[in-house]
Amino acid sequence: MAYQLQNPQSRVSTSTLLGQVLGITAMGLCVTAGSVYIFQNSVAFGASMIAMLIGFGLLIAINATRGNPALSLMLFYAFAFAEGVGISPIIHAYATTIGWEVVYNAALTTGLGMIALGCVVYATGIDFRRFQGILMLALLGLIIVGVISMFTHFVSPTVYSWITLVIFSGFVLINFARIRAGGDGQTAVQLAVTMYLDAINIFLALLRILGGRSRD
Repeated sequence: MAYQLQNPQSRVSTSTLLGQVLGITAMGLCVTAGSVYIFQNSVAFGASMIAMLIGFGLLIAINATRGNPALSLMLFYAFAFAEGVGISPIIHAYATTIGWEVVYNAALTTGLGMIALGCVVYATGIDFRRFQGILMLALLGLIIVGVISMFTHFVSPTVYSWITLVIFSGFVLINFARIRAGGDGQTAVQLAVTMYLDAINIFLALLRILGGRSRD
């Protein structure tokens, strides 16, 4: 209801913000796809970990340069490229053992799913931001379980992937709600970063789920 009471200028501004975020996110994912294609067969595990560490540093730099949109955007694309280098061994492993079809299906399902989640937010008007604290706790628990499971294997990869899928789908709802509310003081690039990370985590979860089914 609060959204319906906003003036037309506010609605236009929110629509513009949505377009900017989705455009930046889509371009970032294209950069990542290109990076994966280039390095799919030439990156060792150690190099991929270094790329992930570089990406983490770039994330910090993006937040530090929020006052300079052009620089922040350039850093985001550099981060998207590093992320592609980081995940390229994973993509290559699935492509060679199962086939590229599972990779394409995971990517397509990710895109369609995120569009559907965005439609839910804008169609229902529900402010999913109220669930952010719960999801953050769930994510923290997921990380802890993941670390423990590396040594004990008490959670199957498929179950872990489904939980990951649910949690990051929830974050997509929250991020769309944040954009709908005007961004909560975040820039379009910062919002695109969170949306991009949601997409990557959903894609990797779906890749594990679909890949597991293909092996059965």
